[in-house]
Amino acid sequence: MMTIGRRKLAGVSRRLRDSSQAFATVQRNPTLRRALLAFGFAWTAEWAFTVALGVVAFHNGGATAVGVVAFARMAPAALLAPISIAVADHFGRGHLLVYASLLRAGAIAAATLMLAVSASLVTVYALAVLATAAFIVFRPAHSALLPALCSDPLELTSANVVRGLLDSVGTLVGSLAAAGLIAFSGTIAALAFAAVLSLGAGALLVHLSYDRPHHRSPLELRRIGIEMTAGFHGLWRYRDAGLLIGLALAQTFTRGCLNVFLVVVPFELLHTGETGVGLMTAAVGAGAVAGSLGALVIVSGRRLAAIEGIGVALWGLSLSLCGALPYQPTVFVLMCLIGVGNALVDVGLFTLPARLVPYELLASVFGAFESLAAVTVAIGSLITPFAIELLGVRGALAVLGIPALALAVLARRRLRSIDGSIIHRDSEIRVLKRVSILRPLPMPTIDNLAAHVEITGVAAGREVFRQGDAGDRFYVIEDGEADVIGDGCLVSILESGDCFGEIALLRDTPRTATIRARTPIRLYSLARPEFLLALNGFSASAREADALLRDRLASFTPRQPGV
Repeated sequence: MMTIGRRKLAGVSRRLRDSSQAFATVQRNPTLRRALLAFGFAWTAEWAFTVALGVVAFHNGGATAVGVVAFARMAPAALLAPISIAVADHFGRGHLLVYASLLRAGAIAAATLMLAVSASLVTVYALAVLATAAFIVFRPAHSALLPALCSDPLELTSANVVRGLLDSVGTLVGSLAAAGLIAFSGTIAALAFAAVLSLGAGALLVHLSYDRPHHRSPLELRRIGIEMTAGFHGLWRYRDAGLLIGLALAQTFTRGCLNVFLVVVPFELLHTGETGVGLMTAAVGAGAVAGSLGALVIVSGRRLAAIEGIGVALWGLSLSLCGALPYQPTVFVLMCLIGVGNALVDVGLFTLPARLVPYELLASVFGAFESLAAVTVAIGSLITPFAIELLGVRGALAVLGIPALALAVLARRRLRSIDGSIIHRDSEIRVLKRVSILRPLPMPTIDNLAAHVEITGVAAGREVFRQGDAGDRFYVIEDGEADVIGDGCLVSILESGDCFGEIALLRDTPRTATIRARTPIRLYSLARPEFLLALNGFSASAREADALLRDRLASFTPRQPGV
């Protein structure tokens, strides 16, 4: 019994170390830290804006107005997200984030002014649509940018866990701040708060520096249509990423339903009024904070697909139970569980596709997701008032939570398979990151290399290749030792973590030496195209490669034929 207790204590201690590592990882990367803080500002603004606008709509048209306004906010974004990503990815994802933040701040500020002077509500709602469209563009660009700011899978997972925590805190703080401002100063103050935060997000992202690939194709207007659809094709081609995003769409449909219920339930079921709208939304945020803190124990990145499935199931189950148990304490607890589910979904959703889809396609895939998410949120928002009219508030709650729960259950086996493949790739990345010329590569590039690795074993005394052979692959020794033999003489001994074969690939020459296994060796190898594309695309790795070539050629220069 004492042994079991010690094991449990050691497990808890290890998880706590992993949790602190997430924050330490982000803290060491100032560019990543700024990008995450900007997201926190933007997400807090989104929830403050959503609560304030929902109250305005309900007072001027009831549940139907809330649903129609939510639909109107999301529907145009379905088209705008892929268009913006197709154009803006040629100019830099960081720049797009700044422009989107400034546009959003301006639109919310203008809506606040229009409401203050009692202008037409149509104008207010139109500006709300513009602000929402700017945020729909912001999210995929930010999601696609994060991998470029990270150096390995742990840093990417840490970044998304911390972003999930900021998402959760933003939901809580934005909702509570809106509730307080509405109670004491009115909806205009809550809208102004959202505008200021949006402006702050843009300011944090100005002059964000990161290593972008050199090989970007020039922007051609005739290709915009092709690039707009590239993300949708990517979801079909990369089926695992498509499944994860498809599962998340069940959650976004439920979120569209929740947008209406967050306003209708406090007024018509719980009878808590305007303050109840903010408090019920804040309960979602409180649960999301708890879920994000819990997600810190999974920062190692294992089982993220299964965790996303659990999060989607919590959304559906909690919403349905609200209809079965419509009591104020129970509903607030279930809203907290929805928040927990939201945090779990986000960690998997924004980490795994970045590892399953090529980096150059990633922004388009996230743009496609945001487009489809906008459609599903809009559909959920639009049909909820009709479901309430047909089934009542309780019946609509019970029925509309079923799709997310059912899809999560159906997908559970495939999610376990995805987790298994990611765990296997992590071991390959650890080996590749031990090589000096590969270490500076950003996480998406090293992850893509790991996906193309071939693993072979060579018996002691056997040659990997001979001096003078044509060069077609780059090698890394995972385990064992190998002799470097040039002109018949031993030049050096390579050990675990060393690489070879790069000279022939980078200089386009025959092999300059023979590599013979001194002991049984296990090799990771990369084909010439993938290796050259990765190294030539990033200046830091290119410099490391040049230094390695100079060092090796200085230690041994092969005889020229006939000398």
